This record gives sequence, structure tokens and C-alpha cells, in this order.
Amino acid sequence: MKVKGRNAVREAIVSGVNIDKIMASRSNDKVLLDIINMARNRGIKVQLVDGRVLDRECENNQGIIAITTEFQYSSVEDILAVASSKNEPNFILILDGVEDPHNFGSIIRVAECLGVHGIIIQKNRACPVTDTVAKVSAGAIQHIKIAKVTNINTEIERLKEQNVWVYACELGGEDLDTANLSGNIAIVMGSEGKGVSALTRKLCDGIVTMQMYGKVNSLNVSVATGIVLYETVRKRKS
Repeated sequence: MKVKGRNAVREAIVSGVNIDKIMASRSNDKVLLDIINMARNRGIKVQLVDGRVLDRECENNQGIIAITTEFQYSSVEDILAVASSKNEPNFILILDGVEDPHNFGSIIRVAECLGVHGIIIQKNRACPVTDTVAKVSAGAIQHIKIAKVTNINTEIERLKEQNVWVYACELGGEDLDTANLSGNIAIVMGSEGKGVSALTRKLCDGIVTMQMYGKVNSLNVSVATGIVLYETVRKRKS
């Protein structure tokens, strides 16, 4: 997998990802040189190339690319273990069919920033971790566990068996401002076009809804996820 961009490559180095080599443009840019020196100090092979070579590898690379092994997905059990190791109630994000890599990357970034223990995605009809996702996440992908499962409905049932309360974010539910989101919870965010599927919504313990005050009654899924997660964290910390 190719990790592109300065922040993403720096985070890959810091987090100890298995990097085969780094390709960087010949430049006197201080930020770029600092990343190159960091890589060399950690024994990572650095290849200096012309900027056009990097552009052929991938666009919007900011002068540096890290070639890594394929992204290693975690298991749902790994995600549950994170909360246990921190002695915290589970805080899990489930994505039901998010397909746009830019949305997925943004969601990973905000989820990591807000302390989510892990993200669950489905193998089919959903965006996997790609080079673009890694770039948009700005390095957050190195610090949060992502599980790719065959069927998210099956995982929802398993989570409920382990005393995790699962809430879908959809219209027609309880106001997010008043909903009780304490304890072990998982938040389900739906796809860009269809939202949370009917069966998944039925399996959830409840539905939470963000109140809208303008004339447009929907938000981009990454924006909506950021709002829901922030409000959840605020309520859990208060």
C-alpha cells in the first residue's frame, strides 16, 4: 500500500508500520528533510527521486510516499480489548456501507481524534482501506483499529450479547441532545445515499437523531459522524 503526504508518512514512521521504502523528491524543504532524516534514523530505506516520478506513482503526494505492507485489519475482539486495556466503556463506530474513500478517511481521522476504540466496516459494498483513505486520514489510520467483517448485522448481535448498546443515527429517533449514550456503546452511521439499512436499524437498540434547523435536512456522512461522535464524547465526559 502507498501512504502519501507528509503527515501520513510521518505518522506511519512514528507508529512503527512496516515500511519497505520511502520515495521522496529531491528538495531543501525543511519539513520534508525532517521526515527523511527520521526515516533514515529508524533504518528505513529512502530513495530520492525527481518529483515527476512521484507524480507517476500517485497524485497529491506532497513530495513523499511510503511503500508499506498491505493494511492489517483488526478483529472486533481486538477493538473490545482496547477499551478493556484502558479500563473504559466501549466506544465503537460501525459504518454501514460508506463507499467514498474521502468520507472514510475523514471519518477515521475524526474517530481517532475523539477517542473511538475502533471502527467496524463490511467487506462488501463498502470502501476498504486504500491509499486515498490513508492519505485523507492524515496518519490517523495508524492509531485506530479497523475491523472488516462479513456481515455487520451479525457483529451487532454479538456486540449486544456482550452488553454493548448499539444506536443508529437516523431520522425519526430520540434527540441526540437528550439520548443516554453512557456505558458500552456502538454508533452506526449509514451510507452516503441510503443511510442505515432497514434490517440494521431494526437490530439496533435505539435511534438517535440530530436536529436540523436549516432548509437542508441532510449532511455529508463524514460531517455528520464528526458531530455525533463529538456530542457523544461531550455527554460521556460531563
